[in-house]
Amino acid sequence: MQTESALGPADDFQGSRPATGPSHGGPSGHTPNPRPSPPRRATARFMLSHPLHMISLGFGSGLSPIMPGTMGTLFGWASFALLNRYLTVLDWGVLIAVGFVAGISISGFTATRLGIEDPSPVVWDEVVAFWLVLVMVTPVSVTGQAWAFVVFRFFDMVKPPPIRYFDRRLKGGFGIMFDDLVAAFFTLLVIALWRMAV
Repeated sequence: MQTESALGPADDFQGSRPATGPSHGGPSGHTPNPRPSPPRRATARFMLSHPLHMISLGFGSGLSPIMPGTMGTLFGWASFALLNRYLTVLDWGVLIAVGFVAGISISGFTATRLGIEDPSPVVWDEVVAFWLVLVMVTPVSVTGQAWAFVVFRFFDMVKPPPIRYFDRRLKGGFGIMFDDLVAAFFTLLVIALWRMAV
């Protein structure tokens, strides 16, 4: 997904329409093309303006001004610990599959409203991908989960090939979701190789 940086220049969640040029016609009598509106800032007000924003922003974890992707992954870890006592592996499989497919539209929707292709505050991709990692490595100690967290964050932040390829080539909600799924795959590969070596 995105790098761990705050949003750039942004306005508040005021006015949902793009800024436009002068309303009078040009020399030919045609109205000038609208100018693109600047990106919006992901704020609590923006998040609460639509329920899908609440999901894509990780229920507020993505609003962190520092390392929102890491905060989103931590939220995924915490929510896994809370839900795992109630869900079976099959339940998790369904939840992750639905979360990924729905996340394509949900993340794309919020990204469009923010006016940014892959906004840092959108962390639903980290949440779903880290759920997958934790489901696959469980049962494991808290220390083992912490190492899984570190490895996943490494792949998601550094984006070594081929993760970087997917991050740059795939656009929209699918691109937001898919590169974190690849990071989860490489995390699980590293953990599997480690277990084989020890």
